[in-house]
Amino acid sequence: MRRVYLFIVCIGLGLAAKAQQENQFTQFQHYKLGFNPAYAGNAEGISIAALVRSQWLGIKGAPQVQLLSLNMPVLNNRVGIGANFARASIGVTQQYTAELAYAYRIPAPRGHLNLGLMTSIRNFQMNFDALQGSQPLTNDSAIPVGLQSKYVPNFGAGIYYDAQNFYIGVSSPRLLNVNVDLADGNGTISREVPHFFLMTGVLIPLGAKIKFQPQTLLKYVKGAPFDADANLSLIFNDRLTVGVSYRLGGSRVTGLGEAVSGMFNVQMGKNIMLGMSYDATLSELRRYNNGSVEVVLRYFINGRSSGDVIYENPRFFF
Repeated sequence: MRRVYLFIVCIGLGLAAKAQQENQFTQFQHYKLGFNPAYAGNAEGISIAALVRSQWLGIKGAPQVQLLSLNMPVLNNRVGIGANFARASIGVTQQYTAELAYAYRIPAPRGHLNLGLMTSIRNFQMNFDALQGSQPLTNDSAIPVGLQSKYVPNFGAGIYYDAQNFYIGVSSPRLLNVNVDLADGNGTISREVPHFFLMTGVLIPLGAKIKFQPQTLLKYVKGAPFDADANLSLIFNDRLTVGVSYRLGGSRVTGLGEAVSGMFNVQMGKNIMLGMSYDATLSELRRYNNGSVEVVLRYFINGRSSGDVIYENPRFFF
């Protein structure tokens, strides 16, 4: 029997059918712009973040993500702009995404209400020559050959409210139900479907040097099971953060969810933050992998508001 890594290919195709197509991140609080364009400009300065995620260590062809995110306020903080560049891979499939975000900031009680728009273009690739089998794959004419690729444009929108110690946002980065079939033919097999996100968090002082921060990201896709990430963090001296996170999903048999995670963030100086997390898989897939790891590095360049006020606070936690 031909031993092709079909389960990875099927996962990739399934993501284009009725499932969660967007990448998931344990440290989603450091990549809000990827979920909600209305977050653009909320860092009160130039914020540059790089994030790397390796999922299901030990499984060949498991999901990998590398991304770079930039956002900043302009026009005296009335407008925010941002950009994301990401590469994601699973099995023989690769996905390159470029996004531009715009947000208009409206003064609101105790904070700002941001209205955001996002435009994006994605390049889907599948390299069938990378498949491996116990027999020559050319013996089966049903298996495509070579590299197949397609560019897909889309747009999204979001709303984000940020107060001093609280935030909440609703968004959908991609609203068009566009065709993502790689091969030409009659009919449509797979589409990019809209994803809807609700994120919220609050910062609660517990003393002079300790703060408590619960955060959650709810995810909804029509035709797919409801999904969510929730994390609880303790912030010490505004420099060191330790926390735990839990992700729904995974197996309906065990009912334990998809993963439980540990997080560690440290602010190294005024402008640099380093964050790390490790996910322990809870589903039956835990027998075949060694968990997932994620590293984020964020650099902040102080911005200037109206007048001569310089923002000193990088607001890494919001």
